[in-house]
Amino acid sequence: MAKPADTRTAGRKPAAKATAQATRSAAETEKIRAALAARRDELRAEYDQTLSEITELQRDRLTDSAGDDQADTGTKTFEREQEISLANSIRERITQVERALERLDEGGYGWCERCGNPIPVERLAAFPSATLCVTCKQLAERR
Repeated sequence: MAKPADTRTAGRKPAAKATAQATRSAAETEKIRAALAARRDELRAEYDQTLSEITELQRDRLTDSAGDDQADTGTKTFEREQEISLANSIRERITQVERALERLDEGGYGWCERCGNPIPVERLAAFPSATLCVTCKQLAERR
């Protein structure tokens, strides 16, 4: 039988979390914010470029489909799905960065959403929009 959640601590920030937030200087926070915003802008430009390319390729495919056999049609369909998948992946990364910016504004940036422990600085340096610590991410990937 599952143990009921402790309602006394649910939604409350650990004391260590509040202390660590106070130790991050305003300059450090702004540096993180600037890096995240720059990454978001890069991803948006990449997304817009990808959408333009998809539109152009679709236009070309529509005008150049006379005489296609089933293999040609299948190849074009596969390529279109790959392009759409790429665009969706970029969009998901934009969403992750925007969420990281929101967490920064709310004071939850750098803290694991699952266990509440700090996310190592090395992990944040490699993946700035991380929301889980290494241990929780490993557990999530095993499922």
